[in-house]
Amino acid sequence: MAGKVKWVTDIEKSVLINNFEKREWIQVTENEDWNFYWMSIQTIRNVFSVDTGYRLSDDQMVNHFPNHYELTRKDLMIKNIKRYRKELEKEGSPLAEKDENGKYIYLDFVPVTFMLPADYNLFVEEFRKNPSSTWIMKPCGKAQGKGIFLINKLSQIKKWSRDSRTSTFVAASSGKEAYVISLNGKLSYWILKSLIVPIVLLLKHFTIFLYKLGFCRFCTVKYTPSTSELDNMFVHLTNVAIQKHGDDYNHVHGGKWTVSNLRLYLESTRGKEVTSRLFDQIHWIVVQSLKAVAPVMNNDKHCFECYGYDIIIDDKLKPWLIEVNASPSLTSSTANDRILKYNLINDTLNIVTPNGDIPDCRWNRSPPREALGNYQVLYDEEQAQSENADRDLRSRSGQSLGSKGSKGSAGVRPVAATWK
Repeated sequence: MAGKVKWVTDIEKSVLINNFEKREWIQVTENEDWNFYWMSIQTIRNVFSVDTGYRLSDDQMVNHFPNHYELTRKDLMIKNIKRYRKELEKEGSPLAEKDENGKYIYLDFVPVTFMLPADYNLFVEEFRKNPSSTWIMKPCGKAQGKGIFLINKLSQIKKWSRDSRTSTFVAASSGKEAYVISLNGKLSYWILKSLIVPIVLLLKHFTIFLYKLGFCRFCTVKYTPSTSELDNMFVHLTNVAIQKHGDDYNHVHGGKWTVSNLRLYLESTRGKEVTSRLFDQIHWIVVQSLKAVAPVMNNDKHCFECYGYDIIIDDKLKPWLIEVNASPSLTSSTANDRILKYNLINDTLNIVTPNGDIPDCRWNRSPPREALGNYQVLYDEEQAQSENADRDLRSRSGQSLGSKGSKGSAGVRPVAATWK
């Protein structure tokens, strides 16, 4: 399609604008004809609003799905994952298998979670089973560590309940609801979920790309379970928005490691086998969390989404999904940060706007491997269904299926669609 892409953004970040200008795209205003709009989550609500929204044409693309919040709001993420588990149980799926203690074997990747005040009685019952445990309380719709505090006594919940009537602690859109999880750095992965256009219309057919150059964040103060440090957010929260105000914050590395450095460290201290298992489990979490919201996600063909996954790794190297961010920070806190995020946007644009051409939402081809840059294909729903159909056919004909849960042989896919 001839012509230059006309772009708009309401997020003035150099890593975005430099990538647009590098492609010689043309900047316009939102009131003019545009092809590509990198927008905030507040703006996307207006674009798809029943009252104020408008119909997008085939040559327009935006960076959020209409109801991305089904995954990125903490309370809805938990609700959808719980629903997904129950549906798999009803279907008799082996993925919903439980151990002798009633815990999911393959789907136990979110901490014990309650919504307050709705789940208060259930929370009290669980709290009394382990009265010495520490819990983290998070508002449902806030980010960057805002409004988070830790508790180890029920009286602290009651105090929050009283104070929240007049404070701005809880996100306005959810009243007094808050999100509580049991508990320690945080591993942040960049995830690009891009839906190949005709498959998007089928809702459940999607492709997930994993960005290989992720990073991990650490606190500037060594972790301690001491109750005397319960209010010290420099011990418990890895958010840069929090840590940068600490006396020990390092402005050179920003309290971050690359994922590759983390992997090297873990391989040298814990061994390659357990480290590989950890990263396999992280990939599994990404796929299953996205599959959990697929039935309720409005997979509009004009959309793609760049998610930031927050995953905590415990002392047994088990990963836990804490939350998923719809608008991962594009602010660069260090030189390496700036390079990473510039390359992230560059590789993302190469996938969603092939060859830098004007978007065509009818385009239905998978990007060639050389266009992926630092992304790798983590899951392809179309191929998964093809593999399942082939497996069923071979099963009926009596051919061997190989070992259960084995990895696939596709060159660009490190994890088979049926992998556990």
